[in-house]
Amino acid sequence: MKKIVFLTGTRADFGKIKSLIAVLDRHPDFEIFVFVTGMHMLELYGYTILEIERCGFKNIHTFINHTHETTMDLTLAKTIEGLSAFIKTVPPDMIIVHGDRVETLAGAIVGSLNNILVAHIEGGELSGTVDELIRHSVSKLSHIHFVSNVDAAKRLIQMGEKKSSIFTIGSPDIDVMFSDALPNLSVAQSYYQIPFDTYAIAMFHPVTTEAAEMQHHANHFVAALLEDTHNYVVVFPNNDLGTNTILEVYKRLENNTRFRIFPSLRFEYFLTLLKNAQYIIGNSSAGIREAPCYGIPIINIGTRQQNRAVHAHIINVDYEQKNITAALALIDIQKTIPTATDFGKGNSVQLFLESIEMDAIWAINHQKQFRDI
Repeated sequence: MKKIVFLTGTRADFGKIKSLIAVLDRHPDFEIFVFVTGMHMLELYGYTILEIERCGFKNIHTFINHTHETTMDLTLAKTIEGLSAFIKTVPPDMIIVHGDRVETLAGAIVGSLNNILVAHIEGGELSGTVDELIRHSVSKLSHIHFVSNVDAAKRLIQMGEKKSSIFTIGSPDIDVMFSDALPNLSVAQSYYQIPFDTYAIAMFHPVTTEAAEMQHHANHFVAALLEDTHNYVVVFPNNDLGTNTILEVYKRLENNTRFRIFPSLRFEYFLTLLKNAQYIIGNSSAGIREAPCYGIPIINIGTRQQNRAVHAHIINVDYEQKNITAALALIDIQKTIPTATDFGKGNSVQLFLESIEMDAIWAINHQKQFRDI
């Protein structure tokens, strides 16, 4: 029986990999472990470890990786320490990581330096800011790549990765987005006590390379929302450097009846709320990945999603209040035609399972070599 460790550090990555964990957790040939850390363990962000525990996975291990100083290097170091100790107790045949978070990098480092196969989900994509450095670093530390599309696969080949180590499965969240398992809108509104008939979603994350300017950016963002007249479902930022600044500014939205503010939303409920929103505003990847699939208009602010171009009804603006306000005056609150997704056909779980079941994937050489084009 093969032992596989999945690593999750945020509500976003867990929403995308939950179905992959579930399909292997039920499989007789695999023993699955879920290493839970990062934002999941913080009460400020909704203590989302509870959502993971409700899934009923057999082996869940928790680790608190945050420090009094929120710098990414210290978080990386502590995560490496915790995961390294954990895998000594298992030990796994494979570590599976997702995306471009600092916890992802820790998982890839621990696996590659302990002669354990590392599989990276959604490598080869363009993230923008420091996340892109992390994503590509993880790819170079990984032996196996589960990518979303052919463009991502081409980038990995350009980076010297072997074609035989790349498996194009699409993005697992697309499976969830168009499944029959999503709650209907009234259920989601009741669950989170959202009183609005119409609303937009606001999500504004810190940009680590612009930490010194985050207070200025957050003030302008909130000022524009306060000047606007729409109702908003606001979701806390992730816990990167600068998040405390944003949360402090968000206090200006409290006790305003046009705003409902949440530390976190369950992934399926979030998708339902997004699907029925007038538009999404901020700098979340949800405005680049999920919103276009539902035909939701987007106001994308600043540099965080730079170079992640999509064919969608999107207005790109800088951080200045007057320009955000101008975009709000232009946004079409009617749904547009959903964009054909570049992230799979909703069968990512099946393609993932078929790949994991192949003998060839377990025979991949742990000693990587650069492949010239």
